[in-house]
Amino acid sequence: MDFIKLEQRGHTALVTISNPPANTWTEQSLGELKTLVEELNANREIYALVITGEGEKFFSAGADLKLFSDGDKAVAVTMARRFGQAFETLSAFRGVSIAAINGYAMGGGLEVALACDLRIAEQQAQMALPEATVGLLPCAGGTQNLTALVGEGWAKRMILCGERIGAEQAQRIGLVEQVVDTGSVVEHALKLAEKVGRQSPVAVTACKTLIQAGRSMPRSQALGLERELFVDLFDSEDQKEGVQAFLEKRAAQWKNQ
Repeated sequence: MDFIKLEQRGHTALVTISNPPANTWTEQSLGELKTLVEELNANREIYALVITGEGEKFFSAGADLKLFSDGDKAVAVTMARRFGQAFETLSAFRGVSIAAINGYAMGGGLEVALACDLRIAEQQAQMALPEATVGLLPCAGGTQNLTALVGEGWAKRMILCGERIGAEQAQRIGLVEQVVDTGSVVEHALKLAEKVGRQSPVAVTACKTLIQAGRSMPRSQALGLERELFVDLFDSEDQKEGVQAFLEKRAAQWKNQ
């Protein structure tokens, strides 16, 4: 892959957006991300995914606006589709995805972080969805995922008013879960991913499905699904291993099946 780098750390995939200087998204890099996440989904040894940006300044500045400079609607259709496919595939990753925000996360750069399950930001990071400033809108889940995280009021401030926020403010409003020192975000994200590795990956997938179902499914229906997935876990090897390991006072050896 030309724009996405992969490194495996135990049961964690470390994914780096590599398109200097600002790690902008292109049709090719979005396709590479989608393909990579699909491959990681098929790899039963991978339990978690950490995504970060190459370099010290940018996590990702989003789309390269030069793509839209001539007003070609066909390009807009293609890019909107590519953004949606890539980030929705990331959101549907069966394991836990963690965005390690190491700098500016703007537009589609913030939207890829919003597609992750968790977000950790370095103290100097800046975040915004400034698309309306240039006559566009966030088309890669930004309007929906940001609202789900921070509520309608802050989503409107960031999207309708173009407000940029720093890491501390992002933590206060629930956009990120943790703020860390400059240069340390990948380390902290990998440590968090290690905690995921202690959980049954089969159970994690079921839990993630239920948590995300709450965004659109009526509570009464979600509660029924919760009970169904609980019973379904008894068809897995990990359920038997987990209970047995607890009773024998030893660490579980997960098979992710």
